Amino acid sequence: MGFENEKSETSIILDEDEFNRSVEPILNKKDKVFTETPDRDPQDTNGNLKVSFEDVVGEPGTAHSFDKVWIGSHAVFELVKYVLYRLLTTVLAIPLSFVAGVAFAVLSCVHIWVAMPAIRSLLMVLPPLRTVWQSLTDRFIAPLFHSAGACLSAVDAKVLEN
Repeated sequence: MGFENEKSETSIILDEDEFNRSVEPILNKKDKVFTETPDRDPQDTNGNLKVSFEDVVGEPGTAHSFDKVWIGSHAVFELVKYVLYRLLTTVLAIPLSFVAGVAFAVLSCVHIWVAMPAIRSLLMVLPPLRTVWQSLTDRFIAPLFHSAGACLSAVDAKVLEN
């Protein structure tokens, strides 16, 4: 069939890295198979919510419950906290994310298109108004108070004690 005429050049090369003579599994030498979950709170925004069982329930040295009760209550606490959190986030996360997104979008829109233009307009209008107000007070109010000050400067007030 033609296979007999072909040359057979086969060689086996075994490096020390490829040929594992130890009893250890090969997976130990490789990188981690599973990667760690990313940090979902890198700024530690919700650091106050890191609550453990010992933070909530603490027995002083003088009053201890049975060990089985302590272990069981710890297990129930962690289980309920885990399951209820998962259930509540499953039900509420998407609607509340929608509401928060709408709220921040409205706040951003109001800030960008209403508040900042109004503030910039006021900052443009106020310097001329300040000049007009300062000239009015210099022409009418300042002379009045200067005359009142001159008239009342001769008044001498003494406190008499009984």
